[in-house]
Amino acid sequence: MLDQPKPPVAFDLSAARSDTLGAVPDGNGTNFALFSDHATRVELCLYDPSGKVETQRLDLPQMEGGIWYGYLPGIGPGQAYGYRVHGPFDPEAGHRFNPAKLVLDPYALELTGDLVWDDALFGYPVGGSDLDLDDRDSAPFMPKCVVTDPTFDWDAEKTLSHPWEDTVIYEAHVKGLTKLHPDVPEADRGTFAGLASDAVIAHLHHIGATAIELLPVHGFVHDRHLVEKGLSNYWGYNTISFFAPNRPYLKSGSIREVKQAIRRFHAAGIEVILDVVYNHTAEGNELGPTLSFRGIDNASYYLSSPDNPRHGFDTTGTGNTLNVAHPMVLRMVLDSLRYWVEAMHVDGFRFDLASTLGREPSGFEREGAFFNAIRQDPVLSKVKLIAEPWDIGEGGYQVGGFPWPFREWNDKARDDMRAFWRRDPGLAPRLSQRLLGSPTQFNHSNRPATSSVNFLAAHDGFTLADTVSYDGKHNDANGENGADGHSNNLSHNLGAEGPTEDDGIVEARRRRVRGMLATLALSQGVPMILAGDEFGQSQGGNNNAYCQDNDTTWLAWEKADADLIAAVSALIGFRKEIGLAQATFAQGDDAGAEGMTARWHHPRGGAMTAEDWQAEGLTCLMLELLRPDRPSLLLCLNAGDQLTATLPDGSWTKRIDTSLTPVTVAEPAEGTITLDWQTVTVLESARHPE
Repeated sequence: MLDQPKPPVAFDLSAARSDTLGAVPDGNGTNFALFSDHATRVELCLYDPSGKVETQRLDLPQMEGGIWYGYLPGIGPGQAYGYRVHGPFDPEAGHRFNPAKLVLDPYALELTGDLVWDDALFGYPVGGSDLDLDDRDSAPFMPKCVVTDPTFDWDAEKTLSHPWEDTVIYEAHVKGLTKLHPDVPEADRGTFAGLASDAVIAHLHHIGATAIELLPVHGFVHDRHLVEKGLSNYWGYNTISFFAPNRPYLKSGSIREVKQAIRRFHAAGIEVILDVVYNHTAEGNELGPTLSFRGIDNASYYLSSPDNPRHGFDTTGTGNTLNVAHPMVLRMVLDSLRYWVEAMHVDGFRFDLASTLGREPSGFEREGAFFNAIRQDPVLSKVKLIAEPWDIGEGGYQVGGFPWPFREWNDKARDDMRAFWRRDPGLAPRLSQRLLGSPTQFNHSNRPATSSVNFLAAHDGFTLADTVSYDGKHNDANGENGADGHSNNLSHNLGAEGPTEDDGIVEARRRRVRGMLATLALSQGVPMILAGDEFGQSQGGNNNAYCQDNDTTWLAWEKADADLIAAVSALIGFRKEIGLAQATFAQGDDAGAEGMTARWHHPRGGAMTAEDWQAEGLTCLMLELLRPDRPSLLLCLNAGDQLTATLPDGSWTKRIDTSLTPVTVAEPAEGTITLDWQTVTVLESARHPE
C-alpha cells in the first residue's frame, strides 16, 4: 500500500555523505547509505510508525564506489524504512536482485515488527526452480528498520577491562536466565531489563563471575521449518542484523534498554561479552529467503562456490558463508564490532565458528585479513576477544591456532576433564596438560597461559548435571528423530538413566560434579561456567536444545541446589584468594626458570616417572605448584576410590575438600592424607622453592 504524504520529502544533494553507512540522523535530517556493488538502482521505502503503511518511495540519488546514498531533510529518529534493490537476476552468475523483495539495511540499529513466514519472502517460486523470479511483494511480511539516535548518557563510563587472570565467565541466554526467576519482576523476565536485575547481579557476585557472556543478541530469524513445528531458533545463531538487538529481548522495544543493562552490569563490576555470528546469516543457501544481503548484493556479501556461483560456498553448515574477504563486508563486520564497543560499551566478543573468519583462498590463515584488521584496530584490539576455534570446513579445527590477543574455547579441556572423571583409562597425562593451561596448544608465539578458555559444558551439548545423569542424548523433542546433536558426550549416568532417588547414585553424581567443577576452578587459563551448572540445571538429556524455548532450557531457579552454589562460590573464591591464575606458563621442575614451577607427585610418594605416566590405571593426580613469594599448593585430583597418599615433605594445611559441605576447610596435614573417592583436595604450604 502506497500512501504518499503531502508534500513528499525530497533529497538534499548538497548534504549527502557516502563515507558513513546506514541511516544516520543529525538533528535536521537523516543520511541514508547502502553498499551494493552490482546494483543498478536502489529505492528507499519510508513507512509510518507501525511499519505497515508505506508513505513514500524514493530512489537514492547518488552513488560512488558502490555506495548508494542520499540525505533526507526532516527525517529523524523513529522513522521506519527498508530498501528495494534493482539489478540483474542472474543466479548462474551469483546475482539474485529482486526489487519485489523489501530488504533490511545491514546497518540498521533498531528493528520494528516481526518476520511472518510467507512464500513471498523468497526470490523464486517456492517449490520451483531458484533460477526463476518470484515477483510477489514481501513487504507485508518483513520487519522494518528504524532510524535511531545512538546517543546515551554514559556518565563517562567505559569498558571495564578486567585482567584475564582475574576473569571468570558465565555463559548465559538473555531469555532463559530470567524467564523463571522468582526474584525478577515478571514483566521484566526474558528481557534485558530482567537480565541486569538486582537478583541476577547478586547471584553473579555470589559465585564470583566477573563477566557474563551472552548467547547471540543481534537480530535473528526463526527458521521456517522450526516455526511450522512449533519450535524456534532459541539460541539465536541465525543472525539477520549485526547492529540491531533482537527485539523480543527488549521490554521497551528501544536499544536504550540494552545500554541501561550494560551500565548496571558495569556499575557492579561485571563485564558483558557478546557471542557474535559473523560467519553466516539467516538467509541460508540459494533456496533460502531474500531478507537482506542476498537481495542487496548476493555476489559481494556471500562466498560463492568456485565451481558454480549459483551456489554458496558453505563452511558453516548453515547454507551460506559471509564473505569477509570482501573489503566492504569486512568493513561492515568491523563497523558492527566497533559500534557495540563504542556506542553500547560491551567489553568483548566470542566469535562463533571463528575459523571461517580466518579462511583465505589457501585455507585457514592465522595472519589473515580479518585477524590482522582486528589486531591493529585501536578500539577492537583492546577488548576481550574469544574464538570458537573450529568450523565444519576442511582444516577448520584450529584449537591453539589463533593469534594473540585472541583467547580460545578449549574443547580438549572439556573432553579430557569429562573423560578423567568418568575414569577413562590413560587420561592422567592429558589432564595434566589441562591443569597447566594446555601448553601444547597455547605455549607458543608469545601467547599467555590465559589463552585457553576452559569449560565443562556450554550451551551446545549436555549440561554438567546431564553429563553425570545420561549415557545417551534424548533429543526427541527436537523433531529430528534423535539424529541431531553429538553422540560423543563423554558422559556416564552412574547407574540410572536420568533422574533417580537411589541415594548411592545421587551421591556419586554429587561428588563427580564437584570434582569436575573444582578441576575447572583450579586449572590455569580462564574458567567459563554454563549458566545453571552451578546449581544442577538439567535439560532432560537434550544435548542440542537450540530449538527449545521452554522449560527445557529456561533455568529452574526454584530447583537450584544451594549446596552446589555454595561450593562453586567457595572454589572460585579460593582461586581468587590464592592468585592461582598466572599469565606465564608454569615451568617444569628442572627448567631453572623464574615463575611458577610444577612438580608432579605419585600418590605412593616421590616424583612421577615416565612409567607412572603410562599407567592406564592411574586415577589420581598430585600437582605441586611452587610460586615465588606465595605459599606452595598441592592439588590432589582423585577420580578413583579412596586412597592414602603420601604428601611431599613439610607441613601442609588442607584448604579444599570437595567431599565436604562446605568444601572449604582448615586442617593441618603432614606425612600422609586420605583422599576420599571422586574428590578434589587442595593443600597449602608455607614452603617456597629453594
